[in-house]
Amino acid sequence: MAEIIEDFLVKKDQGYYCAYGDFYIDPLYPVQQAVVSHAHGDHASPGHQAIYCTEATAAFMQIRYAKQALSSYQVKDFEQKFHLNGVDILFYPAGHILGSAQILMIYQGVRYLYTGDYKLQEDNTCEPIKIVEADVLITETTFADPNVKHPDPKEEILKLAVASNIMLGCYSLGKAQRITALLNQYLPEKEILVHHSMLAFHRIYDKFNEVPMKYELYNRKSMKGDEKNKVYLIPPLTFNSYRRAKNVLRVFASGWARLQASNDLSLYLSDHVDWEDILTFVKQVKPRAIWTLHGDGRQLHAHLSDDLIIRDIFTQTYRPDFC
Repeated sequence: MAEIIEDFLVKKDQGYYCAYGDFYIDPLYPVQQAVVSHAHGDHASPGHQAIYCTEATAAFMQIRYAKQALSSYQVKDFEQKFHLNGVDILFYPAGHILGSAQILMIYQGVRYLYTGDYKLQEDNTCEPIKIVEADVLITETTFADPNVKHPDPKEEILKLAVASNIMLGCYSLGKAQRITALLNQYLPEKEILVHHSMLAFHRIYDKFNEVPMKYELYNRKSMKGDEKNKVYLIPPLTFNSYRRAKNVLRVFASGWARLQASNDLSLYLSDHVDWEDILTFVKQVKPRAIWTLHGDGRQLHAHLSDDLIIRDIFTQTYRPDFC
């Protein structure tokens, strides 16, 4: 059995660095070679010389980072093998948002699987997660807490069946499109109005998905009439600035309880795995070791330490010569 290299992937100031292939995963600052799991701003950033990602991720990044050279995008299909300095790399669907990828790295016979953000719940707006076995599972732990259980999305979206108009805060990429599709499916009588910052992302989703969503661009007159059953999707900063909005129910879509406290309705919709999902995923991946990141992994460490080698990913101090 091939030996696991303990520092194969380490956390650095710029992002997660693989010295053996001389590339970064989800770097936050400009690097020569960036392998990007998905297009959320805490994983995808501009300024890199080369960006390896899926087609949808490149499309989203081109909207957000218009000055990034188009020639820098090295688009790869899911399960298309490519090589960076002796490391074989493949993307597999992560189920987080459209185009999101798990990143499988194979080096000297050992399989290292970086999950990025991922979910197991059904979501018709993005590619369903694909299970891949690996020797080392490098997993996010955003909701790695036994007390966290994400509810059924259908039950949550049906809370919005009230006849009132609703001002719904949500992230512009991924969450907004999932909510639009859920409303289309379960509450088709609702008129969906989207903030201008979401429109381009909705259109990319329509391009990639077989069933286009039903929505309209919000305008100032949209929610000032007497008509009800309207849902206005707005990004978090706008939601927070509309504290005094009248004649609407305030709702914010999130898996975090703290973001539900001051709203008129709770809407627990998360695009991450919860505790049981993580445990299910670990059983399916069958790793020999687990490295955790993106959250507090202490409860997962305690739960699995009798059966697996589990620890946080190593952190390495910044060294300019590695750039």
